[in-house]
Amino acid sequence: MILGASVSVESKTLLDLGTGSGVAGLVALANIPALSGILVDRDPEALALARLNIEENDIGARATALELDVAAKGSVRKAAGLPAEHFTTVIANPPFFEREAGTLANHQGRASARHMAWEELDLWVKAAATHATPGGEIIFVHVAQALPHLLAAFESRFGALTILPLSPRKGQESTRVLIRGIKGSRAPLRLLSARALHEDAGRGFSREFEAIFRGTGRLVW
Repeated sequence: MILGASVSVESKTLLDLGTGSGVAGLVALANIPALSGILVDRDPEALALARLNIEENDIGARATALELDVAAKGSVRKAAGLPAEHFTTVIANPPFFEREAGTLANHQGRASARHMAWEELDLWVKAAATHATPGGEIIFVHVAQALPHLLAAFESRFGALTILPLSPRKGQESTRVLIRGIKGSRAPLRLLSARALHEDAGRGFSREFEAIFRGTGRLVW
């Protein structure tokens, strides 16, 4: 939900790479009534959920779910219906775990949704760069340990990089990062202060993230 809430309210067209059940893309579409989007995933079961969510939220006129491997060749993506330099925002929630880390799910679709070599992130960022408009924003969310790989992929293609670390609580080590780049920009990198998801005590979310999870707020960064 945080990824979807991070999209600029001025965006007009959205591409959600590795959408899964479509949560991030649907959050962005709910927040921005003028936004239209394509939600992409290679797992047919996850995509079936995304299509169901699109239907149940009555946004079929603005959203399409497309079965496609993000890492496919550009010609394959184009033939599947993804135009180059078309989307004002591209978001992605790549698999968080390296292939050697954690326990692989028995189901192939769930395993591929969780595990991917960090070096493969470059293919995802390359795809995002291909389909973003000049001046468009590209936003990825990932584990903090993947930041060096994300930076290498982003710095070679985008400017105005903004990094937002996310920590469980104030003063704790950040476990997730959001990174945003602007296609064609030459502005310098900005490293923002970490934001805590939870209050200092108890299990409650901070006011900012509670509003996001309730659908009444968005991430301003």
